[in-house]
Amino acid sequence: MRRNDSRARRHAGWWAFVVHRVSGLLLSLFLPLHLLALSQSLRGEAGLGEFLRWADQPIFKLAVWGLTVLLAAHLIGGIRLLWIEFLPWKGLRKGLILATGILSMLFGLALAITILLE
Repeated sequence: MRRNDSRARRHAGWWAFVVHRVSGLLLSLFLPLHLLALSQSLRGEAGLGEFLRWADQPIFKLAVWGLTVLLAAHLIGGIRLLWIEFLPWKGLRKGLILATGILSMLFGLALAITILLE
């Protein structure tokens, strides 16, 4: 058996693992920025208003869309892990992973479209 067998990387479960871990990492990088934004409210209405005007640029709206997709992917990936751990699945894991991926994309797109239409 080869030490670095690439067959595992072609399995849908491996890709679900990667999406869940990467989305979690990117969300953890977002958290300090979110706390920074919230801390501006401690400076009063003027401080928060200044930050909100700065954040009203198109790049930030695109970032909010990306954040929504990351949240949806991470949420659905976590639900998938809970299903695998606690439900008695027999040979349905590939279908579960596919359904989870499709639900994640649909949920993320629905939320992103809602945000973009505001």
